[in-house]
Amino acid sequence: MVWTYPRFIQFRSRGLGHQLGTRHNGVVKVLLVEDDSAIAGSVTTSLSNAGMTVHHCATGADAIAAVKEFSPEVILMDLGLPDMDGLDVSKSIREFSTVPIIIVSARGDELDRVLGLELGADDYVVKPFSQRELLARIRAVTRRGHDQSPQEQSGSSLRVVVDERTHSATLDGEEVGLTAKEFDLLAFLSSEPGVVFRRNDILEHVWDTNWYGTTKTLDAHIASIRKKLGSPDWIQSVRGVGFKFVEVPQ
Repeated sequence: MVWTYPRFIQFRSRGLGHQLGTRHNGVVKVLLVEDDSAIAGSVTTSLSNAGMTVHHCATGADAIAAVKEFSPEVILMDLGLPDMDGLDVSKSIREFSTVPIIIVSARGDELDRVLGLELGADDYVVKPFSQRELLARIRAVTRRGHDQSPQEQSGSSLRVVVDERTHSATLDGEEVGLTAKEFDLLAFLSSEPGVVFRRNDILEHVWDTNWYGTTKTLDAHIASIRKKLGSPDWIQSVRGVGFKFVEVPQ
């Protein structure tokens, strides 16, 4: 399947890229499975600029082999590959690996999303997408990891732990009662601690890609999350820009 080259928006996000580029004293290793060379080139350049090592392959068979040889920390999987469907590739990889898989596809139908997640994908991003969103999604799946249980994560130095697999959030080991939208908002902001997200980016990602409503809805949800976390310091506002999540020491 051939698609028109999607818009891949560039953001100046040095802090975001720096945080993503270092992991366990190394760089994040990304396996990009994409048959369109133009898209692959753009994504590779952007992720490389963010400090990552990108290995690209254009077929499902090569992708399965690369997982064993390249040992990636995250896979970006296109669905319309020339030799097999990306969903089948993801299913095959899941038989021998727990590496996080993010499906990146122009196929945005609900059925494709559901099938992708049920077959073992950790996230689903619809083209076109922004660099900021893709980096945040990569950070989220690599941070929580499949080899750690929520209990193991809670034992780390993080006070607030957001587990998207169980759709739960804890503060100092105690579950925080959040609404569905509050959880989505906290998960988005906490995926990149210290990084400022613009209001419009938050609304488009958490609410709807075509959101045209008032930003007061965002303010109300921020206020509610702050209250439930017991301090306004967890989510700080940056005047004229947006909000950032900050880890608050005990």
